[in-house]
Amino acid sequence: MDCIEISNSTKQLLITKAVIEKGEINTACINGLRMRDVAAINIVIEDANLSDLEIKYAQLGGAYIHDIGLPPAGHPYYDPNAEQRPLRFENCDLHGSTITNCDLSMINIIDCNTTGLTINGISVDDLLKAYKG
Repeated sequence: MDCIEISNSTKQLLITKAVIEKGEINTACINGLRMRDVAAINIVIEDANLSDLEIKYAQLGGAYIHDIGLPPAGHPYYDPNAEQRPLRFENCDLHGSTITNCDLSMINIIDCNTTGLTINGISVDDLLKAYKG
């Protein structure tokens, strides 16, 4: 497979019906990039600012999302006064998923199927039944 290298450039790319497997994008600005009808299996995004990212009509089975939030102390972009903006999940099938060691403070769960949902092994349905009396 041929390798095309673009370096120190301000080009706008339009890529259609192409195979660009195992490529790399390093130290780049891709603001406003749109990807539609793509296979992106096993991609890794790390040390990235994905503020206002929208993922729509995507299959994320097996995805591993971790270490998400503002840069920690010691990171070059750490700002002790910055506050994490909230995330929004809508119409997502998260059944069977696991959330571990996450800050879930101030989360609102609205109109969701909570059948089988547990928090630290305690059934949320049982908690709601007990709360409602």
